[in-house]
Amino acid sequence: MKKIYITLISVLLLSLTSMAQQASVRGFVYDKENGEPIIFTNVVIKELIIGKATDINGFFDMSKIKPGTYTLLCWSLGYDTSQATVILTAGRITTQNLYLKPRKFELNEVEIRGDKQKTKENVNVSTNVITQKELKQLPTFGGEPDLVQYLQVLPGVNFSGDQGGQLYVRGGPPVMNKVTMDGMIIYNPFHSIGLFSVFDADIIKNADVSAGGFNAQYGGRISGIIDVNTREGNKTRFAGKVSVNPITAKILLEGPISKFTEGGGSSSYIFSYKTSYLDKTSKVLYNYADAVNGLPYSFNDLYAKFSTISPNGSRVNLFGFNFDDQANFASTKYNWTSNGFGGNLLLIPDGSTVINANLGYSKYLMKQVESDNLPRESSINSFNASLNFSNFIGNKDDIRYGFDAVGFSTNFNYVNPAGRHLEQSDYTTEVHGFVKYKKVFRRFVFEPGLRVIYYSSLTEGSFEPRFGMKYNASSTIRLKLAAGKYSQNLMSAVSDQDVVNLFYGFLSSPDKVNSDIQRQTAEHYVGGLEVDLGKYIELNFEGFLKNFSQITNINRNKIYDDDEAHNNVDYHLKGDIIKETGKAYGGDARLKFERKSVYIWAVYSLTFVTRNDGLQNYVPHFDRRHNINLVFTYQYGHKKSWSFNSRWNYGSGFPFTQTQGFYELLNLQGVSGNVNNQNGNLGISYNSSINTGRLPYFHRMDVSVSKKFFVREHQVLTITASATNVYNRENIFYFDRLNYKRINQLPIMPTIGVNYTF
Repeated sequence: MKKIYITLISVLLLSLTSMAQQASVRGFVYDKENGEPIIFTNVVIKELIIGKATDINGFFDMSKIKPGTYTLLCWSLGYDTSQATVILTAGRITTQNLYLKPRKFELNEVEIRGDKQKTKENVNVSTNVITQKELKQLPTFGGEPDLVQYLQVLPGVNFSGDQGGQLYVRGGPPVMNKVTMDGMIIYNPFHSIGLFSVFDADIIKNADVSAGGFNAQYGGRISGIIDVNTREGNKTRFAGKVSVNPITAKILLEGPISKFTEGGGSSSYIFSYKTSYLDKTSKVLYNYADAVNGLPYSFNDLYAKFSTISPNGSRVNLFGFNFDDQANFASTKYNWTSNGFGGNLLLIPDGSTVINANLGYSKYLMKQVESDNLPRESSINSFNASLNFSNFIGNKDDIRYGFDAVGFSTNFNYVNPAGRHLEQSDYTTEVHGFVKYKKVFRRFVFEPGLRVIYYSSLTEGSFEPRFGMKYNASSTIRLKLAAGKYSQNLMSAVSDQDVVNLFYGFLSSPDKVNSDIQRQTAEHYVGGLEVDLGKYIELNFEGFLKNFSQITNINRNKIYDDDEAHNNVDYHLKGDIIKETGKAYGGDARLKFERKSVYIWAVYSLTFVTRNDGLQNYVPHFDRRHNINLVFTYQYGHKKSWSFNSRWNYGSGFPFTQTQGFYELLNLQGVSGNVNNQNGNLGISYNSSINTGRLPYFHRMDVSVSKKFFVREHQVLTITASATNVYNRENIFYFDRLNYKRINQLPIMPTIGVNYTF
């Protein structure tokens, strides 16, 4: 036994001695003109031919390097190559920032190939990274790109429509998808007119979108993740953008408070305000859509951010936002507001650990007003805080761990179509802890992880193992898989069986004391294949299964109060909330071609979604089996001043419940006199089997053409002509059964937009 201890101690001492004899280098890569960190670019040690890609902060870290003098090389699309000589000393971390200067000539093939190294060293199951470059590949509605338009072309994502549209990610409704901005939870990121999100595309640095199988770094939702990060303001000069079109207007201002210099710190601000007046312009320009009411949608989005960066790259960001949305129909009015503030911290200490911290508070309120003036509103007040640590091991491995805390209070007050009152007020907190480790071997990438959650209101925890793996079968073929367990203590304030409902609020899961229906849970299983066909074509294939082992849902069929007088009534007719199970499974294929001025993106998704509510099996209304998206972009002319963008979308029909017949619906409450002499309203008798019919298929093409005029340095005038639904396809929105009238999605809507960047 004594020999064993001596051996273990010797191995440990040798390991520590080996680490002490090794060196490390780290730093940030910046745009030399504006001080903006350059993300996902390559930093290489020339003599060793090893490298690392920068993260979303422009940060790189390479360790376990033999001491000596080396040359750091860095290149990125659209920039000149930068280099610096570093002297690495044993047992020390050397900091070396790199500064890239934008260039004006064409990119070469070596740069494109180097950018693909990240795909070999990361699992990337069901993950898409969206940057400014991707956002500008799609046709713009009114001349301005928007995140929601790009989300719609991703594999596994279904969109329910132009009006009141919501995103469904591989069988998960919106409440199952977590959306964050700079680490803060955003509870409703999409406006009532489904062509716009609350995010200004010009301030987005990147957005990581995961359709399933996401690692332990993310939690609190059981279907998908949309993680949006905004950029910092210009650190060298005052800049901005003014934009106007028939739908929206926008102003963006940014600039330095303390100017950026090489090797020094800086501070900056960025401010964005966007407004829509479609409810007014549509009555004149698009009165053929609705000659009486126009398109009754309007919104306002305000965002501001202050940033300060120290010479070593540590930074603090403070931000605040206010979003509001209105949809004023003749009989019903909807309004929601969302506002909040927060901050995040990136700390680069002298050791090998990088620290990230986030803190935020937000409030969301949704109201529905009808002629009966009965209460219909939902609100959520929320705070979230996190503290995460990253340790980089060598040039490819890392371990990340941290803690999250989320607290929210919900208030729900609603009268359903049957006249039953549903009400709930609750407060709950969650505490999360996670650890994720990435290990890269010659051909394999392993990414095990674990997330542990304690739900205070439920007095129970959730133990959620996650695992991802990639096998580089060759230089052009990669196999990957992921699996994990997920849970959430949040549910929607509307039923998933409601086909069209602009009222979107939130509830916490019922307390364990009062109900056997608790948190929602799911298990994910994903497998895929990546293939590079030469230098310019990427293929990605994935198959998936999401087992929704417990779903909590508002009971839209409640017709009795849940009290002593109705003890003998079935729970499905009196309970506020019902428990369901379900599955989502299928696969998708994605092709990406990018070479010089041509960009092609093609996606096909096949998805099957099933539910069981305890009484019957059914398919939910968002079960779109087939979905195709084709994107084509071509840039041409001097400085690529002309740009043509197009997108074609095809989707098979959504399911719906057929009408069996009509009857006279009499109000028997508080009636005096003979009911035989009264006239009732028209009642609808639905098929007892849910969603056994299918609506017509959907298809639409959007196009835009833009021309840039380079006025002088930093000043560009852009004119964009665009149109949605260019061949005026009559896609069904819903069918008004009482008036026996088909209501369609948006018709052709041409626009001309002008924006001026300075």
